[in-house]
Amino acid sequence: MQQEKQPDYHAVVFRDRAAGFAFLTRSTATSERTIDWDDGETYPVVDVEISSESHPFYTGKARTVDSEGRIAQFEKRYGSSGPAGDGKDTA
Repeated sequence: MQQEKQPDYHAVVFRDRAAGFAFLTRSTATSERTIDWDDGETYPVVDVEISSESHPFYTGKARTVDSEGRIAQFEKRYGSSGPAGDGKDTA
């Protein structure tokens, strides 16, 4: 493997500001901002909008969007009868 073509892989802190959650991992992401971590070291910090602490799927707060069936939604939107009114093709 050619080392000069590989990206810099280093320790980075990802922080979810909405949930107040941060975790240290390794990544190629970079940032000008830094944070002092629990181990006394200073790491670059990348702010993210959603993490496993705030995503509805992982927190169990997901909403059920489809409360009606697909056929019921179609009939509600377009009506239940065809163009002739009896469901038969008159052409």
